[in-house]
Amino acid sequence: MPFRPPHDEPGFATLQVHAGEHDDPAFGARITPIYLSAGFRFDDFAQARDRFAGDDQGYVYTRAGNPTNSALERRLAELERGRDAVVVASGQAALAVAVLAVAKAGDHVLSAQSVYSGTRSLFTQGFGRFGIEVEFVDDARDLDEWRRRIRPNTRALYAESIANPTNDVIDLSGVAEVAQAAGVPFIVDNTLATPYLVRPIEHGADLVVHSASKFLSGHGAALGGVVVDAGTFDWSARPGAFPHLTEPDTGLQGASYLEAHGAGAYTAYIRGVTAALFGPVLSPFNAFLIQQGIETLSLRVGRQSSTAAALAAWLEDQPEVLSVNYAGLPSNPSHDLAERYLPRGQGAVLSFVLDGGEPSAEAFYDAVELFSRMSHIGDTRSLILHPATTTHAHLDAETRARGRISGGLLRLSVGLEEPEDLVRDLERGLAAVRAARGATAQRRPVASDVEGRPATSADVTGAVTDAAARPLLEGSTR
Repeated sequence: MPFRPPHDEPGFATLQVHAGEHDDPAFGARITPIYLSAGFRFDDFAQARDRFAGDDQGYVYTRAGNPTNSALERRLAELERGRDAVVVASGQAALAVAVLAVAKAGDHVLSAQSVYSGTRSLFTQGFGRFGIEVEFVDDARDLDEWRRRIRPNTRALYAESIANPTNDVIDLSGVAEVAQAAGVPFIVDNTLATPYLVRPIEHGADLVVHSASKFLSGHGAALGGVVVDAGTFDWSARPGAFPHLTEPDTGLQGASYLEAHGAGAYTAYIRGVTAALFGPVLSPFNAFLIQQGIETLSLRVGRQSSTAAALAAWLEDQPEVLSVNYAGLPSNPSHDLAERYLPRGQGAVLSFVLDGGEPSAEAFYDAVELFSRMSHIGDTRSLILHPATTTHAHLDAETRARGRISGGLLRLSVGLEEPEDLVRDLERGLAAVRAARGATAQRRPVASDVEGRPATSADVTGAVTDAAARPLLEGSTR
């Protein structure tokens, strides 16, 4: 059942400022100090022994834990309604350690088709070399397809709450029910939505990951990632499925992680094995920067989502735009799920397809002035990217087609600028598209149709349209 907070629990804005705080015993610092120390001193022989044995919960080495990082972990766990959280060096690292803490060589992971390109590469190239097979569900809304594709060696289901860049919204509770019935954890990347717009754990997700570099920080000044554990998944329900958590471990003097850590077994394993041994350590300085960003999360994401919705509606009315991928639009296939799971807003990332394919996208991209041309999302500044020639360029044409990444597709990450200023910049891009297409039309010989009449402007427009993009247009239906 979805999480039901007590009536007297603080609201989100209060939690994002105060959650997880501990008083500074040394000087009474109001904000969490930055503990830039690789290691920590022991009082004596016995304390050193007990800390390494796990009998003393103090800090040993920043690769395994740091007070600044721990403060961030506590805050993120509370915001996502999780039991515990582990922060690492990037969003990619968060997903890597999350999956490696449930799967090994010979295991299988089932993922939604529409996922961030870096995630796809991690799944197919990174995990593929480790002997972990990741399979993609073509229609993430088809719960029967999720059920059919689960195997005896499936160890996790994975999806993004809001997909990047197609803006598909996942049916959180539906997929969670499938995962629960199969006895496997459901991992959700909540980067684009953030816990302000949706908390996947409230809808049945077992594990939540974030690229904290994006909306959680908001300023684009630090890399970081987090894995949040709901603490409710029964790792012993399927005998033999997760032996690294249920069977005796020499590092725990013969106890299993479940015996030693109970509901915290999963995060203990990440801290002690997948994160600590592989070493994707988050700098305490970056943890501090991310925590500062979280304090304004609701203010930023609320405004950015509102502006994104206005820009999506405006773009949908422009004749140069074939489709807009934004779940907040009534025309979007995910709109019903967005209304169900994202009542506070549908996020600040959207994409749209221009008539004319890649040449139109290039003209638009080079003409904008306020949108920064860069590979990032979640910044206070608005950003633009052409996925087909950048983040998705390494994918083969068939994979790009399945992901609806066409030549005319542009992705926007909406910042905190005035909406009117952003519209003027988008209009600047559309004007460049019209100018480029007009120049193309002037260079073309005037064609005649089968009846001998001169070709119309509509005929010319159709001639320069990227025909290959037509089957890929599954955003709005205008």
